[in-house]
Order: sequence, then structure tokens, then C-alpha cells
Amino acid sequence: MVRGIRSAGVLMIATATVAACGGASGNAGAAGSVAPPAVAPTPPASSAPASPTPAQTGNRPDTVRRALAAMSVEEKVGQLFMPVLNGTSADSAAEGNQTSFGASTPAKVIAKYHLGGVILFPGNIKSVSQVVSLTNGMQKASKRVPLLIGTDQENGLVSRMSALVTDLPGASVVGATRNTGLAREAAKATGAELKALGVNLDFAPVADVNIDPKNPVIGKRAFGDDPARVAQMVAASVKGFHDAGVAATAKHFPGHGDTRTDSHTGLPVIKHTRAQWASLDAPPFKAAIGADVDAVMSAHIVMPKLDPSGDPATLSKPILTGLLRDKLGFDGVVSTDALNMEGVRKKYNDGEVAVRAVLAGADLLLMPPSLPKAYGAVLAAVKSGRISQQRLDASVTRLLELRHKRGFLKAAPVASAAQAAKVLRSAEHRRLAARIERAGR
Repeated sequence: MVRGIRSAGVLMIATATVAACGGASGNAGAAGSVAPPAVAPTPPASSAPASPTPAQTGNRPDTVRRALAAMSVEEKVGQLFMPVLNGTSADSAAEGNQTSFGASTPAKVIAKYHLGGVILFPGNIKSVSQVVSLTNGMQKASKRVPLLIGTDQENGLVSRMSALVTDLPGASVVGATRNTGLAREAAKATGAELKALGVNLDFAPVADVNIDPKNPVIGKRAFGDDPARVAQMVAASVKGFHDAGVAATAKHFPGHGDTRTDSHTGLPVIKHTRAQWASLDAPPFKAAIGADVDAVMSAHIVMPKLDPSGDPATLSKPILTGLLRDKLGFDGVVSTDALNMEGVRKKYNDGEVAVRAVLAGADLLLMPPSLPKAYGAVLAAVKSGRISQQRLDASVTRLLELRHKRGFLKAAPVASAAQAAKVLRSAEHRRLAARIERAGR
């Protein structure tokens, strides 16, 4: 996502160039250089819903199976995407939406592309009542299933909602406390404030082990440099988010902690052997999976000892499917990091990147630089058979199950400005922030 992390200024799509990885300084780089089409193509007319395969329907909740069966192919493809939209109101036109998406308001973009989710940035945020109205309005625009509304609220350096929420210490301070109870309380408080605003998915906690102290992109965003301690803190944080009823995301798989290259502006190469990965990078992700984490975010990094192809992990089937799914046993949602980051755009065009991410094992395609191109490419790949119906159904099923597990598949959550005003920056949460600061010294 973009730098200027603490800023609550206007943020349009051209400047929201890096996604949930959330770099700490400098400019985003790549995505701003890609001009969106002058007129976004309209997605093809919906075809009849395709029957889900047995592999996607067996042992699934009835609500998930019914929701999947009711969707057309076009709707299923839309469920994979989570862009950032311009504006502070669901139903008001905002500069950039028409050019980028062929629709003037967030609500119209959601309906046009059958979006599964939207991610919020500081440019979407003015006040508590305004954000509540925005999230409620976007939920109303999603006719098939409730939206996943996400943000990057790691606390500390990456705090997209900092204009409204409690200023809780970042992961490095929480890690320094060596107190998993405080880690859980911090995540619960963050989750409670996000939920009060209508946000149901946080792209946190960071599960990277900050092995290189000069790492320019992780640093203080990590709980520390000890894999065992980071693993404990990550697991506690996941449980805290769940205590609050918010979905959690462990990032950035297979581990972004040992590099001096920022994946927002370049493609890092980490030369860990498989044994080194297992001992240094994997423990926090194993712990997150053990805590029933909802999603795992991929990293735009190359680990040649894990996959010699040279493709970043986001596009690597040996890493996302072979390691994360098969070896670690994760069956939740795999999210890409922002697809407009330079690290994932070195070898392939923006439509092909989206297709290859799905083929590698990703379920949620975060912030494509051109939603029309990415949506069109994935839809074409499904219709040609390059992405099988079974593969598409598997991703949509996981996204539906995430909603089911967090309690908002049957009906969209409705936020209340009055309730949010009581929760955000409450005295209890401010006292918690002070306790963590003292304990982390």
C-alpha cells in the first residue's frame, strides 16, 4: 500500500499504489505508471449459474453451498477481487472511479464487477459517522453476499485508520513485552474498533521474522527477530481478532523478514534453504494456522530454494499450494499482496498476473492496477478452461466460508455510528495502549 502511512489526506486510486503489505517510507512506485483504460469495459452479461462440483460442496455448511450454487461465473470471478475505491460515500461520484472502473460511485463499481471485497485507505476516511455510512452503503450495494471490507490496521507504522482509532503500539513494542496476553488484548481492541466502523477483515498480524535489522519494509512491523517469540505473538493476535469478531490475516508468506529490497519497488530474492525456511520463516505461519487464522497473505519475493522458477511467491504454485496448502495444511483464504506492487509485475502483464495468482493458489486478488483488465483476464481464463470451474469454485467457497465463520454470510453486518463513538478511543483502550508502552520499554 501507499506510504505516508499516518496521513489521512485524500487518497485516489492512482496514489493507492501498494497494498496490504504497507511499506513504511518513500513512494509506491509501479502502479502509478500504469494508465487505466479511458473507458472500462463492461463485464459480459451474466451466464446461468454453474453447478458446483462435489469437491466444493462436500462437508460445507448449507449456507455456503447455497450461496455458491446461486452465483453465475461472472459473479464468482468478481468475488475474487478486492480493489480500493475512490470516495467517502457509497453513492456519491468521486474523481477517478469513472476513468478506472467505468462507474462513478463505489456502489456502482461493486455492482458492476460483483466485487467480493473492498479495502479502505485514509482517503476513504473523514469521520466516524462518515465511515459507518460508507461501509453500510457499500454493503447494501452487494446484492449476492455481504462484502469483505478490509484495511491494514497493524498499529504502529501501518495504521490506515489512525485518524479514528486508538493509537495502540506497533508489533515491535508488543513483541518486546514478551506478554502474549497483551498481544491478544491489543488485537481484540483493534478488532473491536474496526468492527464498530463496519470493517470485518484486518490485514494483520505481520508474521514475518525480522531477521535482517536493515530490512526496509518490515522492521518494526514485526514482533521481533526470534521465530518462537514471533510465533507466540502471532497466534495470540489471531485469537484477539477473533475475540472481537473480525477476520485476521497472517502476512507475508513464505516470509519477508530477511531482505534489504522493498517489494513495493523491486523484487526481493531470499536465498534461504528449505531447512532455513522451516526453522526461521515458517514457525509464525504454522502458529497462525494453529490459531485458525482466516487468511494468509503472499509475499512478492523470490525464494529460489523453494521454487527455482524465479517467479515471486504470489505466482508460485510450489509455494502457495505445495508449501502453504499441502505441507502446512492451510485451507483458509490465500490473499495476494497488492498486485500493483513492482515486485509482482516484473515478468507478466497485469491481466496475466491475476490469472497466474489464481493458478498458483490465491483466492483473493488484492488491488489489481487495472480491475477491468484483471477481471477480464480471469473471466476469459475460466471460460477457456485454463482456470477450471473446480478451481474457481474452491476459491469462492473459501471466501464464503470465511464469512460464515465470522458470522456474516447470511446477512451483512450493519455498523452504528452511536455505538462506534463509544468504542473508538475508549478510556479502556487508551489505558491498554499505555500498559503496552510501559511493558515494552
